[in-house]
Amino acid sequence: MTPLPCVLLVDDDTTTNFLNTSLLRRLGVAERIAVALDGEQALRELSAHCVPPTPTCPVLILLDVNMPGMNGIEFLEAYQQLPLAEQRAIVIVMLTSSLHPRDVQRVERLDVVDGFLNKPLTREKVEKLLRTHFPAQ
Repeated sequence: MTPLPCVLLVDDDTTTNFLNTSLLRRLGVAERIAVALDGEQALRELSAHCVPPTPTCPVLILLDVNMPGMNGIEFLEAYQQLPLAEQRAIVIVMLTSSLHPRDVQRVERLDVVDGFLNKPLTREKVEKLLRTHFPAQ
């Protein structure tokens, strides 16, 4: 498998970020792994690397829902306004410990999320995600 150019982890839990980064590195998933602790940091990361697109623009975002500051749903609402959203240039997967049915409905209405995964991230979940969304890799 050819590594993805960049994966962006968006989660306020530093332990989760450490574990997910370690797993993705061990599996050789990406050349670059970026971390944002909330939606605002994630938007800054996208602005810095994706507008205009650069080789370090994330092609995959693993996004938590519940975060202080700008949460995952607020991030998705802001992301929807970016030209990237129209191009479907980035695969966004919600990675969360639980989703309230109301939140799932809100996320699905935004129509920018490509899937949902329950924490913790595992080798099997990563491999399935890559087969589903990046089969040519």
